[in-house]
Amino acid sequence: MTTTQTRRFCYHLTEAPLAPGEVAIVGAGPGDPGLLTLRALSLLQQADCLVFDRLVSQDVLDMASVSAESYYVGKASRCHALTQEQTNALLVKLSREGKRVVRLKGGDPFIFGRGGEEAEYLIDHQVAFRVVPGITSASGCSTYAGFPLTHRDHAQSVTFVTGHCKGDNCLELNWDALSAPHQTVVFYMGLANAALISRELMQRGLPGSHPVALVERGTTSEQRQVLTCLDDLVDTIARETFKPPTLIVVGEVVRLAETLAVAQPEHVKAETHEVLGAVAW
Repeated sequence: MTTTQTRRFCYHLTEAPLAPGEVAIVGAGPGDPGLLTLRALSLLQQADCLVFDRLVSQDVLDMASVSAESYYVGKASRCHALTQEQTNALLVKLSREGKRVVRLKGGDPFIFGRGGEEAEYLIDHQVAFRVVPGITSASGCSTYAGFPLTHRDHAQSVTFVTGHCKGDNCLELNWDALSAPHQTVVFYMGLANAALISRELMQRGLPGSHPVALVERGTTSEQRQVLTCLDDLVDTIARETFKPPTLIVVGEVVRLAETLAVAQPEHVKAETHEVLGAVAW
């Protein structure tokens, strides 16, 4: 590449620097730091403050400026470092102190990341912000697990669904639509409600043999996965001791992992191949 070509390439990556008092809501991707976007990396290195979630990997955090202050606001089931309201208020406080703030979220901030709620709060409090998308867990984890989310022979659509209850409202979903054939359904945060998920889908016509993939800590060196089926989903989770963060992927596409997993990145192959070899269809 010539010097002129290099300059032209860099020119297209430029944008206004992060200003004092501005908040950047940034998707950190599903864990592998190699999946971070160039724009996200640039903003990380400009930040005075990092406000980050539980699922942001340490490898990604290490890419930020060493002088950046860190604020952990992670959430796990029944265990929140800060409430969402407190996190919102922290972003405004740091902004009004003139800090350049990066609000770092696992995956994509606008896909089950509460990025929309935080953006609305910043608008209400007249705080300048920008949003940078990231690779969402469904896309990253399925690819690293060795199967696509759509395929002309198996799935003509894909649906992302929260498997987590809000308050006392436990998964009020359109189960009829989620049980339709020729699609892939990805449940985020669904381990605790796996029994409900499998029961509702089977009651609406999906066979107990319908394939399901469980992918834990996808795209990281700790990734592991199991291919199972709807009527064995709960037992598989217990037997293999799956823990959050784990995606539940329902659909015929997961069968393709048996042949396509050879294309996985080297750092996840050993664990996933071992588990895959122990599970038969």
